[in-house]
Formats: sequence, structure tokens, C-alpha cells
Amino acid sequence: MSLLALSLSLYTANVITLTYNSVSSFASTSGGTICTLQNSFEPSFVAQGDFVIGGIFPLHYNQEMPDLNCTYRPPPVNCRFDPRAFRWAQTMRLAVEEINQSPELLPNYTLGYKIFDSCAYPLTGQRAALAVLNGLSEDESPMCSSSSPLLAMIGESGSAQSIVVSRILQPFRIPMISYFSSCACLTDRRKYPTFFRVIPNDDYQVRAIAQLLVRFNWTWVGLVRGDHEYGRFAVQGLLRELQGTKVCVAYQEMIPLLYNQQRALEIISLAKVVVVFSAEGEMTPFLRDYMAQNITGIQWVASEAWVTASVFTGSEYYPYLGGTIGFGIRKGHISRLSDYLQTVNPQKYPNNPLVQELWEALYGCSPSLSSASQIPLLAYNAYKAVYAVAHSLIRTVSEVKFTIAGEEVNFDLKGDSIPYYDVINWQRGTSGNIDFINVGLFDGTKPAGDELVIEDDRIMWVPVSVCSASCPSGSRKAVRRGEPVCCFDCVPCDSGKISNETNSIECTFCPENFWSNEDRTSCIPKKVEFLAYDSLGITLTVISAVGACFTIAVFAVFFHHRNTAIVRVNNSELSFFILFALMLCFLCSLVFIGEPTVWSCMLRHTAFSITFSLCISCILGKTLVVLAAFTATRPGNNIMKWLGPKQQRTIIFSCTLFQVVICAAWLIDAPPYPSRNTKYERSKIILECSVGSSLAFWCVLGYIGLQACLCFVLAFLARKLPGNFNEAKFITFSMLIFCAVWLAFIPAYISSPGNYADAVESFAILASSFGLLFCLFAPKCYIILLKPEKNTKQHLMGKEKKYSMSLLPEEL
Repeated sequence: MSLLALSLSLYTANVITLTYNSVSSFASTSGGTICTLQNSFEPSFVAQGDFVIGGIFPLHYNQEMPDLNCTYRPPPVNCRFDPRAFRWAQTMRLAVEEINQSPELLPNYTLGYKIFDSCAYPLTGQRAALAVLNGLSEDESPMCSSSSPLLAMIGESGSAQSIVVSRILQPFRIPMISYFSSCACLTDRRKYPTFFRVIPNDDYQVRAIAQLLVRFNWTWVGLVRGDHEYGRFAVQGLLRELQGTKVCVAYQEMIPLLYNQQRALEIISLAKVVVVFSAEGEMTPFLRDYMAQNITGIQWVASEAWVTASVFTGSEYYPYLGGTIGFGIRKGHISRLSDYLQTVNPQKYPNNPLVQELWEALYGCSPSLSSASQIPLLAYNAYKAVYAVAHSLIRTVSEVKFTIAGEEVNFDLKGDSIPYYDVINWQRGTSGNIDFINVGLFDGTKPAGDELVIEDDRIMWVPVSVCSASCPSGSRKAVRRGEPVCCFDCVPCDSGKISNETNSIECTFCPENFWSNEDRTSCIPKKVEFLAYDSLGITLTVISAVGACFTIAVFAVFFHHRNTAIVRVNNSELSFFILFALMLCFLCSLVFIGEPTVWSCMLRHTAFSITFSLCISCILGKTLVVLAAFTATRPGNNIMKWLGPKQQRTIIFSCTLFQVVICAAWLIDAPPYPSRNTKYERSKIILECSVGSSLAFWCVLGYIGLQACLCFVLAFLARKLPGNFNEAKFITFSMLIFCAVWLAFIPAYISSPGNYADAVESFAILASSFGLLFCLFAPKCYIILLKPEKNTKQHLMGKEKKYSMSLLPEEL
């Protein structure tokens, strides 16, 4: 049984059907079913030798596969010539010739080769593999017979093709060494035990691409792949590498194997960075439609499969592909390749259609293929692969280790080679075409984080791609519900929080004594606030000074007219006491202005409470005297003897002393003290006087209120006593205003913040003081200064006398 028959017997029904469908058709005869060859599959280059090395290269690409129904001779596959792959094939031929000429490597044997074209398509690659196993030519050899001694297979370029070919070769334990198949799936030694490669697997490439995206902050990228294992595993690997980074995938799309223009146009997206895992054959029609839409400004990130594809170097591609960056296989040096390629011309190979096609499609009548000795490592990889096969005649491939052109070649346990990549950037050359410029290196042997080295100043950039622009300092990222983490809104930091870097996840609180600035980018010391001598403080100071001046003026008027009836009838001594207490009340409001200190805090409330207690005590004494005086005018009532000057002083002193005792106990037990209030308004530090003991504070206020209420009640009872000038009425009005002011003060004080609380208390002191001053003394000053004719005792007591004038006291 031939090798082909044995191969088919080991494969599944699907592979058997696909294999026969690709090369033959069935015909029913009376003698049974026979296979009739419908199409031949000739090798591109052949050389005889003791051992034959197979070679499969995508000498053409971008196929449009015909209908293979196996009932008629299929039409030829429509493929386009690829000069890059042609160079790889010539490099394999050169390596075989060098080995055959070497007296050291294989002195007693010669190597031959059969090189086939896979047309960058798995079915065609499978057909090429079967042709290699079956003999030199399908036409010359009967089916399943005359197999040649195949030593190894050099190929394939695409991972999808390599998977198919490797499975065909696996039952025969024929090693396959790939120069370009990088799919990580091929590292599975159980599925592909005979597969080796001189190119790093895609685990390293996707790691390099992930680091590239992170390095340049490309956080919103699209992924496009071919419809094959290479693209599928590469995308899976990249998504795995991007986990935990800031890079988000805008979309994942696949270029259909059987190209469809409508489907391809749906792939074109608004993402500014697009990573493509595909070969040039699949990219060509996709790019053709992409260019037809006149879409520019895309930053393409190319995989090694197409980053050095010469078919895209034309000037027509530059507006659309200029700036493309990707990872290419490192270049190597083959000293004889340049001269060897110049010998591959139509004169030497007049009957080889590939040489003629190369000259006509790409170079016209140019006399040479290349003049550079530095060539892409893909050709160099084919070169190394052939030498690896030669060395495997001495030892197994998995143990092969040799040096070529100064580079050590070996394979790890997975059949992979050492991972090195050049960072390639597509830039406009002097002729207008695209040049592949080396701008960096990825060395997979270095520690994590140190593998990627890029010369940024040598790169030509296209605008980057983000779903949302970076959030500036002073804001934080708020992820949009139901969208990737790269799509977010920038929300300004709340008051008291800052972010001093871009793209902050959250804003941080400022320390206790600091607050955020207007931009929310830094913490600044909180503004310290108290009732200072600003506009409000100065206003209160002026009002206080005016009130004190008025009081002094009234005091002067009363003192100057102290012998007149209105002064004497209204008890001049108590009037002077009241005026003195009112002056102190006006002045004590000044203690509430300025930065609180220990002494000013203790003085504020105590001075205010004692002076007001003194003032109300004096008014209470006057009210008692007025009430008692008119009561004493009745026959048989001698109550005035109990309310003489001494008794009045005693009443005032006793009532005031009680308040002094309360204040002393307050200062001894829990005195007021300056405090820094940061709770009421977090953006400020409010310096205020804490009352120390709330009970003592409300006790002093309550005592003053009690005195005022008692005075109001007594004055109210005496409001209808006879006389043109009834002192009790004015006392009633003054106490009514006093109580109204302080009742309004309580809620206003509680609800006012910081310095405004001090302002409210100071205003209450001034308002109640003015109320007492004007209600008690303004009518008297009016009579003294403007109506002196009424300043007599007879007028004051009234013309109608119910009681004898002689019984009234000289001074009330």
C-alpha cells in the first residue's frame, strides 16, 4: 500500500472525503467504482536526492476557490503571485544546495526537494502535502503508489494550513518544521507531536502586542482576525493578556474565509486602533474595500503574518496604511542569498511559469530580485529549517541544536524557538512607497516588563484611539453602565476631595484642616473664619459706638437737668444706674468681634449677662417704685417706706449678685473656651466660643428673661395709673421690645453658623439696648429739650387729681 493509501486509512471520513474530492472523482462501472484523476498538481521546484525534503509555500495568495463537486475537471484556482513567498522558496533551495556542497554536514548523502504551492489555503495545502507523499507528479504516478522517501516537511506559512499538513504527516512520524506558523494551538504535543517551528509561537506575539497597546495608552481597540485557527487563538491570547489592563476591546470581527464584501464593510469601525491577525491574502480584498470607502486615520497594529508583506508597499496604500506598526520576525543574514536570487531569472528558467510571473507582475525587466543581504527572517527561517532537517539526520529534531550565521538554533520542549521580534513601523520611502522601518525590539527571554524596547522618536504616528478621553486632574472616572470599563464619564470631585492625576478611579479626601481648591486638584488650608473687623464687624462696632454715644448724651441731658420735675419724678438715681448699665451693654457687644481667645470667650457671655441683669434689675426697681408710689397715695398706705433709696439699691445689688454667682459658678465649673468648628461647614474652620456648659448658658439667659418678664408684668399692672406721664407704660413697651428681641434671638442663634451666631448675639444685645434706651428715655428727652413748659410736676401728674398732691413723694 502506498503512503497516500495509508494516510487515508488513518484519517476520519471527513478528511477522506475532502482529500479525494480535491484530486479525483468517482465513476461507476460494471466492474465497480474507480477513481479518475480530474486535475494534476505539479510541483513548482524539484531536485533529486537520497533524502527528499518537502516544501510548501504560499507562492500565490487571495484565492477564490472554485466549486469542487468532483464530477468534472475543476477550473484553476484564482490566486495572485506573492514575491515574498517566492523568496522563501528560493532560500530553501539555496540551503539544500549549500548542504549538498558541504563536505562536513552530510558527506555521504544528498538532499532533494519538492516545493509545492499552497496558495495560502488549507485545502490546497492539503493537496500539496498528499502530492509530496505520493510522488513527484500526480500524472506520472498511479494513485497510492510509487511514494518517495520523505525526510521532513518545510512548511507551512499559515497556521491553518500547517494544522492540516501536520495531521497528514503525523501517522508517518514525519517531522514538519514551519517557518511561519505561529499559532499557540500548535504547541499541544499530544495533537501535534511531530510539529516544530523556527518562529516563536503567538503567546509571545500577543504579549508583545498587549504591552504595545498599554505602552501607548491605546485603550479602545478593535480586533480583526482571519477565519482560521491562527486568528482565533491569537485573539483569545490577546484578550487573556489584556485582562487587568486599561485596554478595552471595541469589537471583534472576522474576515470570512470565502470573502464577502458586505460582511467586510461591516467590520470597518470607528475605533482608531485596529489589531489584525491575518495573512496578506485575506487582508488584500478587505483593504481594497476599506480603501474604496476612503477611510483614513486608522492606526493599524499588524501581526507578524502581514507586517512585512511586500504586496502592500505600493504608494497607493500609504494614505491608508501609513503608520502601521507591528511585530515582525527578526532579520537574519544569509551571505549568498542576494547573488543566488539574481540567478533566478527568465533566462535561466525559461519554462518556469513562476519565474516569468514574478518578472512580469512585480519587477518588469529588472535584472535582480534583491540587492540586500539583510533579509526578513521569514526567508531566514526557511533557511534555518532546512539546516535543522539536515542536523536531524544525526540526532532527533527535538534535540537539534546548532549554530548558523552566529545564531544558536534550538527547540524547546514544545517544539518552539527563542522568541525575538522586531518592531516594524510603516513609513513613506523616498520613492513614495512604504518602507518597513525597524523602531524597536521585543526580547521574550528578558524578565517580564523589560521585553519591549521602542525608540519613540523614530515612529510615525496616526491619532490614537480611546472610547472616552482621559479624565483631567480634579475629576474621577465613572464607568457607564453596560459598557466596557474604557467607556466612562468624567465626574468632578466633590467638595473636600481631590484627584491630582489623570484618569483617577476615585477622589481622595483632604486632611481635616485642609480643603480642596476650586479645581479639585490640591488640598489647601481651610479658611479660618470668625466675626472679624470686616464689613459686618465694622458695622456692629459702629452701631455699638453710636449706642454708647447716645447713652452718654442722654446721661449728660439728665445730669444737666437733674433738678427738673421729669428727672426728679422718674427717680434720677435709678435713671443714672440704668443709663450706666445700658452703656455697658452697648460696649459689651464689642467683645463678640475679633478672634476668640480664652479670655474673650469667658468675658463675652458673662459681661453681657451681668450688664443686662444690672440694667433689668434697675428697671425692675423703678417699676416697683412707680407701682408703690401710686399705691402709697391712697390713705392709710405707707408702702413707700419699704422702697427707699437703700432698699432700691439692695434690690438692684441682690438681683445682679445672683447673676454674678451663676456666672462665677459657670466660669469655675465649665467656662466658655475657643473652639475650631469644622462640622458646620466643612470647607472652613469656624473659630467660635464654645459655651462650655450649656446649662449655665441657658441659666443666665433664663434669669435675664425671668427678670424681664417680672418687670413686664408689674409695669403692665401699672399702665393705667393716672398722670400725663405714666412711666409704667414706657417700661411696658421697653420690656415688650426686649422680650421680643430675645425670643427671636434664640432660634436665630441656634440656626446661624459660626461668625453669624456671634453676629446674631451681638445684634440682639444692640437691638434690645436701643429698645430700652429709646422707650425709657426718648419721651423724657423730648419733654426736657423740646417741651420745657411741660416739665412740671403738676403737668406730669395730670389736672384731675384723685389723690392729694401732698401725699406724692418728691422723687419716684
